[in-house]
Amino acid sequence: IYTENYISDLTNAQKNVKNINVLNNSKILITGAGGLICSAIVDFLLQINKTNNSNISVYCAARNYEKIEKRFLDKVSDSGFNFIKYDALEPINSEIDFDYIIHGASNANPSLYVEQPVETIMANFLGLKNILDYSKKHNTKKVLYISSSEVYGKKTSEQPYNENEYGFLDILNPRACYPSSKRASETLCVAYLKQYEVESVIVRPGHIYGPTMTDSDTRASSQFPKDVLNGKDIVMKSLGTQLRSYCYVIDCVSAIMTVLLNGKSGEAYNISNKHSVVTIRELAECFALVGGKKVIFDIPTDAEKAGYNLMDNSSLTSDKLESIGWQGEFDLRRGVEATLDAARE
Repeated sequence: IYTENYISDLTNAQKNVKNINVLNNSKILITGAGGLICSAIVDFLLQINKTNNSNISVYCAARNYEKIEKRFLDKVSDSGFNFIKYDALEPINSEIDFDYIIHGASNANPSLYVEQPVETIMANFLGLKNILDYSKKHNTKKVLYISSSEVYGKKTSEQPYNENEYGFLDILNPRACYPSSKRASETLCVAYLKQYEVESVIVRPGHIYGPTMTDSDTRASSQFPKDVLNGKDIVMKSLGTQLRSYCYVIDCVSAIMTVLLNGKSGEAYNISNKHSVVTIRELAECFALVGGKKVIFDIPTDAEKAGYNLMDNSSLTSDKLESIGWQGEFDLRRGVEATLDAARE
């Protein structure tokens, strides 16, 4: 994916992160470093080292080194790149005093939410508890927890959610394993802040897409570009009327770094580009248009329907994020073009 445009976009995104020089000479642990969002964070930090000589030590925490080595094949020899073996359900096996921890390790496959609801809950909640315990012991400056827009639940209006607005969540639906454990994890963050003074901030990404998508990611925003890249028409299993806040992954990364460095501890921030709030169908049509394919419709299986996001509207406001200095660069068309361009490599 390391096209000239992708590298240029990583460099350009630095200007959207206020106080970025605070990261100089720091040690940053990133869990879930092989995932769509966090792998791009690793790319972003290593690019800062190249452009600014920032001497940031980036620690990629993941279970499988071979997977990380494959993903960062051109980066593993970079100054600043490090690997730490990590299992969300186990305490971190390291004595390094990290300055910052970005915790993004989480099951991101909706079909597994249905097949493994217990594992989904435990990995989300216990995984964060292990991070917060480590931060308490090692006096980490700040933890950033990557939560989800699914914490908001369902509401009837089409107005976007702000950070203090919550709708209905059917906690007896096994599919709620994901949003329920994300909700509980957010409360755990503020509990550790109050009781142990562990500094943390929370981000709630909308629907993130981009060339860093993984092979196992079955979410629509990753499946649509995969179809186009494989020379297939996009097959939709619903009318696609659900409203979503889509955000290109590099915009998401600059937003995360903005919150890490400028966000207030104990608070949550939506990640949403106001120029990219569209329906699932509109996203599919944009990928099809740019990729020269068609959108066709099919009937979903019961298993597919069971994994669907429980929210008809998961559009998010971006006012709070913008108030601390962030702005997005990628509207929907530009993000779709960038995804297909980099992923073709």
